[in-house]
Amino acid sequence: MTAAIAFTDSCPTMLSSTVIAGWRRRLVRDRNRERSHWRTKTAYYRAAATLLTDGAGRLPGWRDVVDAVLPQGSRTTFYEVAGEHARHPMVRDLARDGTADSMQLALAYRRVDAVAQLIDETKVWSFWEYREELVRRLVAETPGPDEAGREVRAALLAWAADHPELAAALDHAPPACIVEDLVVLGGGRAMALRVARELAGLLHAR
Repeated sequence: MTAAIAFTDSCPTMLSSTVIAGWRRRLVRDRNRERSHWRTKTAYYRAAATLLTDGAGRLPGWRDVVDAVLPQGSRTTFYEVAGEHARHPMVRDLARDGTADSMQLALAYRRVDAVAQLIDETKVWSFWEYREELVRRLVAETPGPDEAGREVRAALLAWAADHPELAAALDHAPPACIVEDLVVLGGGRAMALRVARELAGLLHAR
């Protein structure tokens, strides 16, 4: 990564305790009604990602998203997933955490537009398998700070190469989870807003 992101020797297993990891884990693992909400969310994430790909990165409208959801979307479920009154939005968990870094992330990813909020969460959903592989490598290899930085950068760029339209959406905003991860790996010395800007620049320049 850039020199501005300085890693410590923090154990990579700390990444399992981030706010965004906890947000996702609660939704995925809950076996009651909340689990069905995660299925609804992923249906909308998948639709948003497909629309961005098919539209060469053009930001869809909410009706476009609803029409693209399989087996069937609706205005009601769209606004349960995204928007001011959404159930379990990622940014709300960040704000409720209350730490300086989480509050910065919440501000960085606070969107007035519901579709933009959906796309931020779609980026996290899409990136997650790359993140899981990254965490496995960091735990297995216990790399030094410089190598850890290269591993994180490689994971982000690999995701962007596979999902170029999604990566470029919203001015190349990186997945919020990787920003949070870099702050954790940096021992809190890297400011979340600064990391988000640096990674957006990396995606824009690739």
